[in-house]
Amino acid sequence: MTAPPPKPTPLPLRRRELLTAATAVAAVSATAAMLTPANAQGGKIVAEEHWAKKASADLYLYRKRMIGAGQDAAKPVLFLVHGSTFSSRGSYDLQVPGRANYSMMDYFAERGFDVWSMDHEGYGHSSRTGGHAGIMVGVEDLKAALPVVEKITGKPSVFVHGQSAGAIRAAAFAMAEPQRVERLVLDAFTYTGENAPEIERRRRVADQYRANPRRPISLETIQRIFDRDKPGTSEPEVPKALAEFELKFGNEVPSGTYLDMAVNLPMVDPARVTCPVCLVRAEHDGNASEEELLRFYAALPNKDKQFVMLAGIVHSGGLGINRHRLWHAVHAFMTYPPIREA
Repeated sequence: MTAPPPKPTPLPLRRRELLTAATAVAAVSATAAMLTPANAQGGKIVAEEHWAKKASADLYLYRKRMIGAGQDAAKPVLFLVHGSTFSSRGSYDLQVPGRANYSMMDYFAERGFDVWSMDHEGYGHSSRTGGHAGIMVGVEDLKAALPVVEKITGKPSVFVHGQSAGAIRAAAFAMAEPQRVERLVLDAFTYTGENAPEIERRRRVADQYRANPRRPISLETIQRIFDRDKPGTSEPEVPKALAEFELKFGNEVPSGTYLDMAVNLPMVDPARVTCPVCLVRAEHDGNASEEELLRFYAALPNKDKQFVMLAGIVHSGGLGINRHRLWHAVHAFMTYPPIREA
């Protein structure tokens, strides 16, 4: 096992408990004392750190929710699954100097959700094992994490949002453990990768990903992710803030998801994703073609489904200037009224 790079100082830990799930998953939980103002009703957002155990790997979980001023009742749980390059908090809780409202976790916490995310194996605070940490490794991460979430929240099933490679992880997890997923948003999903410029680029260098379990990242590579579909769709401060956050964990991330997207697609059978699904398609996204996504959507068996096209959005839409449009679409799907019976 390779030694992990130095980690940033975590939030203060108040308690630690051992959880043994039916699958022999052990987890250590720790509550943090970070409070931030949230709304005019006097509630606050509290952030917590928790840990799950998967074999020898320690997996970092992060939670945000509203407390106080009548906000302490049980809440629906939303689990956010990050993609190939950015860790959980870089993806979903980024703090940008001089700019506000870049945290998707805060957005949903303020709207009544108990919001969770995790660093997959090889990312962020979680263990580096020396492996490629591909899509199916991420599915095993989720299998280890969800018993921890259930133990703490009492919720055996959750709402799930996955972005990019995280959308593939999330959909594959929904196939493997359908009882765990109530509603699923696939944001910047790739099905087959046909006629997708970024996937074609990865296919040309697949041997590099096979030979190297980790790939380098830098401010330049992060900037390219923001610029490759349509430059000018993000504020210039965002890639810089993201690079500053992510590079604290080291200058490499796993190459397994890139390898999977180059040589192993499709990894999700839409006929086996039985929960309600919202498929979000950005106006500009070289990771997938509209045609492949429409075929995937048509094959989804649950008729409670949506295909949402969003103008002004690129592949990393959650960190773009029109992120509010993406978040609105996700929130609308997660709060859709139930079907009434006659």
